[in-house]
Amino acid sequence: MTTRTMGLDRRKVVVFASAALIRLFLFAAFPSLPNLLTGRVEISTPVSSFKRLQEGVFLYTENVSPYDGGVFHQPPLLLPITAPFLNASNLPLITDILYIIMDLITANALMRIAHVADSTSTELFPSERRNIRWSSVSLGAAFLFNPFTIATCLARSPSVFTNWAILYAIERAVSGDTLTSMVALSLASYLSLYPILLLPPLILLCFDRQKKIKKTSHNVLDFAMSSFGIVTSVIMALLYLSYVITGGSWEFLSSTYGFQLLLPDLTPNVGLWWYFFIEMFDSFRNFFLGVFWLHLGGYVAGLRLFAIFKPYPSISDTSLYLGVLPLYSHIFPCKFDRSQDLGIHYSETTLFKNNCAKNNLSLVMRYTFFAVSTLLYATLLGPAFYYLWIYAGSGNANFFYAITLVWSLGLTVLLADSIFAVLKDEWEVERPEMKGKEVTQI
Repeated sequence: MTTRTMGLDRRKVVVFASAALIRLFLFAAFPSLPNLLTGRVEISTPVSSFKRLQEGVFLYTENVSPYDGGVFHQPPLLLPITAPFLNASNLPLITDILYIIMDLITANALMRIAHVADSTSTELFPSERRNIRWSSVSLGAAFLFNPFTIATCLARSPSVFTNWAILYAIERAVSGDTLTSMVALSLASYLSLYPILLLPPLILLCFDRQKKIKKTSHNVLDFAMSSFGIVTSVIMALLYLSYVITGGSWEFLSSTYGFQLLLPDLTPNVGLWWYFFIEMFDSFRNFFLGVFWLHLGGYVAGLRLFAIFKPYPSISDTSLYLGVLPLYSHIFPCKFDRSQDLGIHYSETTLFKNNCAKNNLSLVMRYTFFAVSTLLYATLLGPAFYYLWIYAGSGNANFFYAITLVWSLGLTVLLADSIFAVLKDEWEVERPEMKGKEVTQI
């Protein structure tokens, strides 16, 4: 046991050190790359732009309201936290190291979630595929070496703070620490508003873990009310601190949360909202704002929702979900190898495929190739179409919006496919006689 633990720890050190060195190398070898990525609409939005954060910090240190001029739209508490790093203009390495550390501790929270393995085996649905799962080190490596994660780090997007708070809230929830989990979720909601949609599933997760770990017998309604009270109290405390920091003004509410709710800035991004509301008549604007928010609030399907339906999405949201998705590696496509039924063994068969065959499992996620191909297609053509529209002048807004539709299509297919696969897995546990039979999604 000791040797195995030491081996895993050694692998973790190698992964973390490699990820940090790659980021440091890119920062040092390509000094213009961070500024280039900071200006990319795929990474920086009006609510997650490093340049806008710099502007807000400058105004804050000059004793001017950071919300004057309508440029800064991020929460006030980010200003005193990041000011010591952003003001070190002669030592940009300090800022770079801050964002590298945030990536590492986010990956660490993700790895700790993987240790629990609740995604493959719960009290009600112990999946028969629970042996088919990635190790925590592999999952952390997938997150840290994801090009979207690296690009977000290099662009120094403030969204890395939100991503860490979300994963830390989940990690504390699966560990049975309800108080810390609710505090972390409150911080994430304060930073980005949308994570508050995770409150209902996180409360249920905390309740389930409390029953399993601490053997408590709370009433679920009382538990939900107490958790809601914690979140409300923490958010109110954070808002009051923001009120104090901004010199006794509530102006930040309309400039941060009101800005995200009402969508006054229609800067292009990888989402679905900006072009739609550019073409929308003003008389219908409020109605369709409500419709779009109903979509975002009505489908509480997890982190992927933020990457598709939020008003100002970026590839940071996608990197977060792609990092969490391997927690459900038991639903990934695997080759059904019938050779074992014939007593034949092929040496080139991987361990993953052998596990699939051993458990008599067939393909679970059905459209993985299509979804991945679509995302790669949009990733490669998105910058080209934006260039043709903005710089070359040989295209128009339809060029870029068309590729963002393709991007959203790929994300939607991946979301629907993964949800279907999890539901099918749970259905086979509940109805063993239906195992292996074709299921139609309606």
